[in-house]
Amino acid sequence: SSFEFWPTVTLHFPFIQKVEVQSIRITCTVSSRFAHTVMSSKALNKENSSQEIFFEVELPKMAFITNFSMEIDGQVYVGEVKEKESAKEQYEKAVSSGKTAGLVKASGRKMEMFSVSVNIAAQSSVSFILIYEELLQRTLGSYEILIRVKVEQPVQEFQIEADIYEPQGIAFVEASATFLTNELIPLIEKTVTDTKAHISFSPTVEQQQKCPGCKGSLINGDFIIKYDVKRATSLGEVQAVNGYFVHFFSPPDLARVPKNVVYVIDTSGSMHGAKIEQTRESMVAILQDLHEEDHFGILLFERKISYWKDYLTKATKRNVSDAIDYVKKIQDSGSTNINSAILDAVSLLKKERKEKKVPERSMDMIFLLTDGMPNRVTSPQLIQQNVFSAIGGIMSLFCLGFGNDVDYSFLDVMCRQNKGVARRIFEGSDAAIQLKGFYEEVSSPLLLEVDLRYSENTDFLTKTHYSQLFNGSEIVVAGQLKENDVENFSVEVFAHGASVADWQTVYPEKGYIFGDFIERMWAYLTIQQQLENRLVHGEIFLGNIEAKALNLSLKYNFVTPLTSLVVTKPENENGADRSFIADKLTEIKPFLSYLTYLFAAVDGDPHFMIELPDKNDALCFNINDKPGTIFSLVRDPKSGFVVNGQIISKKKVALDGNVNTYFGRFGITHQNLGVRLDVSIQDISVLYNDKQVKLLMELNLVKNCSLTVTLRHSVKFRVIRHTKVWKRRHDHQDYLGFYTLDSQHLSASVHGLLGQFYRGVVFELTDLHPGEGQEKLDATMYVKGQRLNVTRHWQKDFNKDVKNGESIACWFVDNEGRGLIDGTASDYTVSDLFTAI
Repeated sequence: SSFEFWPTVTLHFPFIQKVEVQSIRITCTVSSRFAHTVMSSKALNKENSSQEIFFEVELPKMAFITNFSMEIDGQVYVGEVKEKESAKEQYEKAVSSGKTAGLVKASGRKMEMFSVSVNIAAQSSVSFILIYEELLQRTLGSYEILIRVKVEQPVQEFQIEADIYEPQGIAFVEASATFLTNELIPLIEKTVTDTKAHISFSPTVEQQQKCPGCKGSLINGDFIIKYDVKRATSLGEVQAVNGYFVHFFSPPDLARVPKNVVYVIDTSGSMHGAKIEQTRESMVAILQDLHEEDHFGILLFERKISYWKDYLTKATKRNVSDAIDYVKKIQDSGSTNINSAILDAVSLLKKERKEKKVPERSMDMIFLLTDGMPNRVTSPQLIQQNVFSAIGGIMSLFCLGFGNDVDYSFLDVMCRQNKGVARRIFEGSDAAIQLKGFYEEVSSPLLLEVDLRYSENTDFLTKTHYSQLFNGSEIVVAGQLKENDVENFSVEVFAHGASVADWQTVYPEKGYIFGDFIERMWAYLTIQQQLENRLVHGEIFLGNIEAKALNLSLKYNFVTPLTSLVVTKPENENGADRSFIADKLTEIKPFLSYLTYLFAAVDGDPHFMIELPDKNDALCFNINDKPGTIFSLVRDPKSGFVVNGQIISKKKVALDGNVNTYFGRFGITHQNLGVRLDVSIQDISVLYNDKQVKLLMELNLVKNCSLTVTLRHSVKFRVIRHTKVWKRRHDHQDYLGFYTLDSQHLSASVHGLLGQFYRGVVFELTDLHPGEGQEKLDATMYVKGQRLNVTRHWQKDFNKDVKNGESIACWFVDNEGRGLIDGTASDYTVSDLFTAI
């Protein structure tokens, strides 16, 4: 999973006759949790003709490559980090010629593979150097460096070295390896002082051999270093170097917060066999870890949903024992109704909270375990939107994706949106151990809604609000110090149910193992958090977020999802281009639950229409109110673009007393451009910077005409004036329609009765069936976490044909759009036609 943070490196040199790997050296330097790893290797082609030599390294998925170079016959070839688009042409050229030899690709649970090959002349050598950096993540009370080595043949010079420097003081250091024999154990040398640790492992050729004279190597497995730092009973530790600071917050001796957790377990047919057995096994261990002050529930789902109990149960020994008996009997069958399962779990937690059956200071959590794609409500984007709307920021969702086929990106984004994380549980004999291990990481909250507030002499802070702090983890915040002002630096920490205000040591500026590591740590954290925002919020939020992350990636030479490492190798015998690209991969797809191609309009009495050309479909609803009511149709806080509309009534009231209403006036403002339009059924008034502007057109709106307005780099819309005549009754009605033609330049925070749909709306229809009228069609719609009954209607769209209009089919949402719109219609009333934001 992408949330696995252990620094990992794998060396793999395939055995090739006449190629001698002369040296492998791995040097890891850690300064205050920030790891800087250098991989170097040298190989000699002993053949009498040229040969291809490979260099493969597995590095952690959360690491950023910062440099790669190779030296061939005294000539050094250095990789260059470029913006992806800038590197694209070179990449495509290499791919089309079939000569690409280097790439980064996913490789197992925690790593991705960096691989490069180069053609080396007879009796020549090549040296490779790869450098990457990563912030170590504290998990279950320790930091872990995992170095995976896979050497096919003994190497003349083999060395692993790690230097750890922690100004807080080092609590413990452990070093081990999966390939250790009794003879190799004494070769791990460890020196630990108060703030420094040095670990080395350097076996000779003979010690690497499986047996005397054997060509195979023992060095095949994981070399593991675990350590933790000393922690004072305070706000944590702050270190400052060269105008940058980093704050580590993980106070000891905090009491755990009780949790209210619903375990949502997939029992569909695809869980058959080992998966369901491992689920039972891990759930037994998880339930045994509950504390008596916790409350829990169990919900099983396939096509149908079943509860152990329809309320939360206190985790007494008796209740836990009964729950274990229940999960031991879990069987698999049916399809995968993820949408309803999560929504039911949310409802259960909300009900228990409302009825005050759980402690006031406690954490509401949902743990979803599933292996498959949803197949009732099938749209991942719709489920994400439904869950986000239902949870509403008041609880956390954690997902465990079982197996290699699960749509992990769907689960991951859904969790990130709801204060949680996801983890892929890989198939294998240790699946139950993986599941229990992940649960242990997040099952003991210590603080909720943590806010870290810093003095005014700080700037460019990384994330300062965290939904929770778990036992054994750590919050890290970095930023810049204005004018390198350490003296006036201060921090306060506030959390739900607690505040911490005592102070800690600020370490003075000093020369650490590599002096700018805090600055690089700040850049690393900023990029990672910006990329996470991009994944969670989707392309509508790219703009400044992506630009900032890209600029930092280029400045600090990080290979991120926005950049590529371009290496130009020497030409081969045919003179072909030997450049290659190394890209930072991610298995997480951007969150694209919003459709950007739509038209939103209001016309008629008054009919709201959201047309979705991508789906060849539309949604519609009506809103009626008293004449004179003013509604907020569009409001964009970033640009100051506002559209308000005022209701008018039909001139003659019907015999049954019903009053037909329409829009008779629009107030349109664009604060940033200084433009104001007042459009009524009588005329148009235009103000530019508070001055009346004369338009080169007839101001009086004539029968069935339209006015199209384009505000440069902002928005394009059309106002249509209608005159409707009822011939039998010899009366007529004048009214206005508003059509949005282009809203892509408005910000993501745009809202209003129409504006909320400018970034699209995700919905799914099920249970289509004939309605009461023979020509009507009814259906069930899932949208924004709601289940609505909708009917197929026809509405008039006058955008292209002002006189006659075009009939479009739409799904009509009754009750003034309740469930489709955010809130209720009354939430959108404003006091004035030109109410500012």
